[in-house]
Amino acid sequence: MHDGRNEGGNMADQNEKILHRLLQLDGNNICADCDTKNPEWASYNIGIFLCTRCCAVHRSMGAHISKVKHLKLDKWEDSQLERMIEVGNKAARVKYESRVPACYRRPKENDPQVLIEQWIRAKYERLEFCMIERPSYTTGRMEGFLMKRGKEDSRYQPRKFVLSGLQDTLRYYVKEKREPKAILRISELNVVYAPMKIGNPNSLQLTFMKDGTTRHIYVYHDDPEVINNWYMAIRCAKLHRLQIAFPSATESELADSLTHDFTREGWLLKTGPRATDSYKRRWFTLDDRKLMYHDDQLDANPKGEIFLGNQLDGYSVRIGAPAGAKDQGFSFTLFTPERTYNMSSHSEQDRDEWIAAIQTVLERPLSPQDNSISARLIRKRGCTNPKSIFTGR
Repeated sequence: MHDGRNEGGNMADQNEKILHRLLQLDGNNICADCDTKNPEWASYNIGIFLCTRCCAVHRSMGAHISKVKHLKLDKWEDSQLERMIEVGNKAARVKYESRVPACYRRPKENDPQVLIEQWIRAKYERLEFCMIERPSYTTGRMEGFLMKRGKEDSRYQPRKFVLSGLQDTLRYYVKEKREPKAILRISELNVVYAPMKIGNPNSLQLTFMKDGTTRHIYVYHDDPEVINNWYMAIRCAKLHRLQIAFPSATESELADSLTHDFTREGWLLKTGPRATDSYKRRWFTLDDRKLMYHDDQLDANPKGEIFLGNQLDGYSVRIGAPAGAKDQGFSFTLFTPERTYNMSSHSEQDRDEWIAAIQTVLERPLSPQDNSISARLIRKRGCTNPKSIFTGR
């Protein structure tokens, strides 16, 4: 007697083996959209292998764009399998990423959700990177309203922002018809996604220098595509400026220095300048060679800024509190030629990660740009004690 069930089981086993073999092929062993290793899902109409996180975005676009299945838990039809054999991640990238602008930040595994989601929607829903027409954010000009946090209060108000790559400016206005409230130089501006800090998934933090200290601006928009386009527009404007300054450099070389995420951020306890001073809770941000600390994580200006030079010049970091200081349990000490900083973390792991991040900076040789920052470092005298801050980036 013919056993159809067994034949179906064999077919399923056979299909699973074919999928497993396909996964071993170069390009298929990482997610087609964010490069996460060992993808467990697939979009069988597009013909690509996906990680769990990117699969969720594909599902949210609707089955008319992308049809997803689990590689092991779902049943696979022969026609679906044929599509996976026919396309695969490498061929799909050639098709859907043929015209990605050099300034566009391609997301990686742990990047913010808005970046990953907009990358996927741009690729498969809007077909943004297949068209001859360039996206509007690559033009070097952009304007629109963003919700901006007040410098003195925590409320967000709509403010008009105008980006001009030609003039190297980002202006924002409190009143449209009046003079701009601030004019920022794009070439000196850094922008990072800030969803966890601001509490809005579609948010950015702009960081720049003003009057010898760092200034932070926090903005968001209700539409994730709009906020993502602002991020890319700033990167594109910066790229155009760099191409003029460094005509012999390749686009990919310049793209690496357009914007940078903060190396590390988080709450730490810190004493005052004297070892006997009490500990106070501060929000720390490690921004390249600049270690900033703030009263609150959304402060417009840091309370203090520490330049991190090279370890051969008297900079070092080590576990434990210096002599005469209280040890809070997970203390570590940063030594600079000007001052010793006594800090404490909330856990052993957090402390060790901060030390490792700082140590990596201290081991790195100073670049000409780092040296110019160090040379422009000035002392500002507060009420009681001096603190080191920057005069420029």
